[in-house]
Parts: sequence; structure tokens; C-alpha cells
Amino acid sequence: MPSAVAQIPAAPAAEAKAHFDALLRHETDCADVHAAFAAGASDFVLLDVRGPNAFAKGHVPGAINLPHREIDAARLAAHPAGTLFVVYCAGPHCNGADRAALRLARLGRPVKKMLGGVTGWLDEGYGLTA
Repeated sequence: MPSAVAQIPAAPAAEAKAHFDALLRHETDCADVHAAFAAGASDFVLLDVRGPNAFAKGHVPGAINLPHREIDAARLAAHPAGTLFVVYCAGPHCNGADRAALRLARLGRPVKKMLGGVTGWLDEGYGLTA
């Protein structure tokens, strides 16, 4: 009898490729964001989409606070249309980053979600700034 892992067959390679390609077009992780900032990358804007009180208690260095409920065209006007936004919230227990990503996409803006949010950032051993 096959293990629980092998009981359901893996997707064909072409299907898996399409799935993971799409996944990585929508998400990034804390290590990649950290490495980009450490290298001086300026090809994306990191948005902390939590409320201002949570942001003030500690956020990823280099992040801008824009709560997901406040994302609108007027607040994005300072950024060129092709600006890539990377959004994060408290962590996997929070859907604020998903809400922010949806708002940005509805406004026609390129967006990725940083997996793990603040929880993931801290789990990777990176520090926050206040």
C-alpha cells in the first residue's frame, strides 16, 4: 500500500510547472526580500498593510505603512504605474496581505505577497524596526 504522500499521484510535470510558475509570480518570501534590500534593490515597494499602531510597534526595515483598507488610486499616485508592490501583514493567520494584493490588482498594479509576514520575517531571524 502506498504512503499517504504517494497515494495521490503527483501532477504531470507540465501541470506542476504551470502551477509553480503561477505561484511564484504571485508570491515571494522573506529571504528574497531581505536579500534584495541587502543588495540595495529598489525595484519594488514593500508595503506593510497592517494598521499604524502595529506598524509603529515594529515593521520590516524599508517598509512603508499603507493599511489594506486605505489602498486606493490616490494613495498610489506617487508611484509609477509599473511599480511592483510587495505586501505583508502580521503572518499566516492574517489575510490583510491578501486583501491588499486584491486591492492593488483591482487598481491594475503589479503585486506579490511576502509569505509569512512579520511572523515569517522574525522566524528567519531578521529584525524589525520601530
